[in-house]
Amino acid sequence: MDSKQNDFSQGSIPKAIISLAVPMAFGQLINIAYNIVDRMYIGHIPDGRLAFTGMGVALPLISIVLGFANLVGSGGAPLCSIARGRGDKDEAERIMGNAFMLLVLLGAVLTAVCLVFKRPLLYLFGASDATYPYASDYLTVYLLGTVLVMISFGMNPFINAQGFGKFGMVTVALGAVINIILDPVFIFVLDMGVTGAALASVIAQAASAFWVVRFLSGGKAILKLRLRHMALKLKITARIAALGVSGFVMFLTNSLVQIVCNKTLLYYGGDLYVSIMTVINAIREVASVGLMGIVSGSVPVLSYNYGAQKYGRILQGIRFSTTAGLIAGAVPWALIMLFPTAFIRIFNSDPELLAHGVPAFRIYFATFFFMTFQMSGQTVSQALGRAKSAIFFSLLRKAFIVAPLAVLLPRLWGLGPKGVFLAEPVSNVVGGLACFITMIFIAYLPLYRLEKASNPAGKP
Repeated sequence: MDSKQNDFSQGSIPKAIISLAVPMAFGQLINIAYNIVDRMYIGHIPDGRLAFTGMGVALPLISIVLGFANLVGSGGAPLCSIARGRGDKDEAERIMGNAFMLLVLLGAVLTAVCLVFKRPLLYLFGASDATYPYASDYLTVYLLGTVLVMISFGMNPFINAQGFGKFGMVTVALGAVINIILDPVFIFVLDMGVTGAALASVIAQAASAFWVVRFLSGGKAILKLRLRHMALKLKITARIAALGVSGFVMFLTNSLVQIVCNKTLLYYGGDLYVSIMTVINAIREVASVGLMGIVSGSVPVLSYNYGAQKYGRILQGIRFSTTAGLIAGAVPWALIMLFPTAFIRIFNSDPELLAHGVPAFRIYFATFFFMTFQMSGQTVSQALGRAKSAIFFSLLRKAFIVAPLAVLLPRLWGLGPKGVFLAEPVSNVVGGLACFITMIFIAYLPLYRLEKASNPAGKP
């Protein structure tokens, strides 16, 4: 390559992962912060609980939109890193250019489809007659910025893939700061309610999208976004889609689980329990920041070394990211289990919400840190370009365990809505360990054998 900048095949693997993980985690934290600010403000307006629940009902559809962005970003960025690792800069830039055009086209199609089918989709996702107006108002405005969301969310991994974790963090931080500033103005000063929250998000995403495009087409980037590489090539888009399906499936199954849980909770407990699940989802996002930062930071490093055939460094990266992920998951788990009331009060202090929310929190988060094993297994497959195993890991815990249990458990032993919350800890243990053990056999051990064959003397 004409540039050895951010060469992950040299130096300390833990340092390389942490150098990306810290800004990524911080960026995710800021991103989640502005999502929580939306919900905090909405939770304290007149009819706050209904408005808050309406936003919660709209979130699965928004997650599906983000899932398409993740399909392109999580599929294209590792392929880009692998190509960069083996020294093929032109191929890496073609992958990035095709990814950008895919995001624009998908964003335009999703905007039209979601707006047309908005009403039946929201009722399918758990809206009631009381919460639908709030969900509809929020979603309508948010969808108008879909293309911008797709670009900012889907292209940011290409900044991180080049080793520019701090610049990737700016993408998220820029949007978050703008959103946090505009939220109170639109929601309270202009009295726009949930519509104002959505408008603030759209403006924030526009700023983030501009930043991403400006950076990737500027002089700082190692791999540049070039117009000549944006003509879609079937072979490239197929590879992006094949690997990115696992990321898409992850978002899709998360949405599926939210839909199933919302519908089941609405049946067994009413809007109150849908509100509790909305709070839980918000806190889970915060609690997952450290873990997600670690696994996200490991992908460019593992992919680059896979392209460079540095198998020993990949093994070291897997061990480090798993250990660090367990620590990053255990700390928020302990805080949530000890102080659930404090976390719920961030959003709403309704006595009924607190009374039923505290036991639900302790059930749902009981085995939270086991999620590290599932994320580790999925991340390794994605980083190495192994589409089939990545898809399997994405489906196993949520689609094959959580969703069925969320429907079945409320019917058993008089559990009712508690059964919905119990599905999560069961899946964390069973699904997480199954994913990790499978990864050991299909990825870690084969890499270990390749390392032994290529380096019989065991030299570092």
